[in-house]
Amino acid sequence: MSRRTRMVLGGVAAAVAIAMVLAAVGPAPLGIALADPPEGQTYTGSKRCASCHFEQYMTWKKTKHATAFEELPAKYKTDATCLKCHTTGYGTPTGFKDITSTPALAGNTCEMCHGPGSEHDAISQKYAKIKTLTPEQDKEVRGSIWLIQPGNVCIQCHTVQAHKKSETPPELRK
Repeated sequence: MSRRTRMVLGGVAAAVAIAMVLAAVGPAPLGIALADPPEGQTYTGSKRCASCHFEQYMTWKKTKHATAFEELPAKYKTDATCLKCHTTGYGTPTGFKDITSTPALAGNTCEMCHGPGSEHDAISQKYAKIKTLTPEQDKEVRGSIWLIQPGNVCIQCHTVQAHKKSETPPELRK
C-alpha cells in the first residue's frame, strides 16, 4: 500500500472516529443552538464583535485573514474575482461594497465564518451587564449566529484553484 493511500485511509478513519465520539457525547454544552440563525441579518463588522469578544478579536488581528484586503495590489481591490475571498460578504446586499462605504468589511472578518451578526449583536446587548448567562440565555445568544457557517465555508476560498501560478499576477505570487 502506498504512503498516500495509507494517509488517506488514516484520515478517513480519524474522521469516522471523531464523528462517533461527537455522536456519543451528544449536543454541545450550555445549550449551543445548532439551528440556523435568524434570517434577514446584516453584516456589522469586526469592531462590533470585538466589543464582546476582544481576546478573539486581538488574536484575529494578527492573522492574514485580517489583512486579506490590504494584501491585494491596488489594481485588484475592485476585482470581483478577488473581492469574494478578500472581503466579507461581497456580493450580498449588506456585505462589502468598496473600501470607502464599507471599510469594516475589508478582509476576512469574524462574519466571514460566522455569518452576518446584527441579530446576535442585538440579542447580546440585553445581556451585556450580566457576568454569567443562564443556559437559556446562552442558548438564545448562541442561537443567533453560526458557530461556523454551513457548507464548508473555508474551502470556498482555500482552494488550489484560487491562485494558480499561471493565472496569479506576479506581484501576488509567494
